[in-house]
Amino acid sequence: MQRSVAILEKEKQINVLNEISSYASNIRKFKRDDWLRYTLWIGSIFGLLCATTGVTVFGAMTGTVWPAYVWWIPIGTMMFCGALALDDIGHRTLYKKQLARGERYVHQMIAGTAVPSVVFLCMSFQHPDIFKVPALVLILLSFFYSALDEGMHWVRYYQQGLDRVEMWSHFVAITGHALMIGAWWHWLDQGYPGLQETLARLTL
Repeated sequence: MQRSVAILEKEKQINVLNEISSYASNIRKFKRDDWLRYTLWIGSIFGLLCATTGVTVFGAMTGTVWPAYVWWIPIGTMMFCGALALDDIGHRTLYKKQLARGERYVHQMIAGTAVPSVVFLCMSFQHPDIFKVPALVLILLSFFYSALDEGMHWVRYYQQGLDRVEMWSHFVAITGHALMIGAWWHWLDQGYPGLQETLARLTL
């Protein structure tokens, strides 16, 4: 009995890996415009991942004792970046027509609020009195549009059948974004402990 359960679990794992592989293989259907947009969008998030990871790791290696929550910023960014890199393949192939009906514009609103929110969080290091409130507003708006987008996805899932890869990639992306931005906001609220000394070493 235990052997049968183990075999079933192994088959499930293989099926999940096959689904992910099949979903990712749709990247071969990309046209030139798809490659351009995909590279710009995922590249910008990957740049954020490199920046957050680089600063935290460099700081730790040169003597900065980060508050424990700071490490959730690169971890959350990694989850966010990886999930979106997979999810966006389906958006540009499997669901391209459906997104053109309205979801695409919601995605643009998410990007139009999430990206500036990170920029304002960075600018709040030196000018919190100017940029802290707009950063918070943009963070809240990004999650509002993410919830709206998720509602539109669930309607599509219900009408066309569930796509486990896309559903889970959304879950991981939203979780990663929440971890990253939540930890980052708390870091700002605490006065960015450890950042000043780390940046000072970077400029030496």
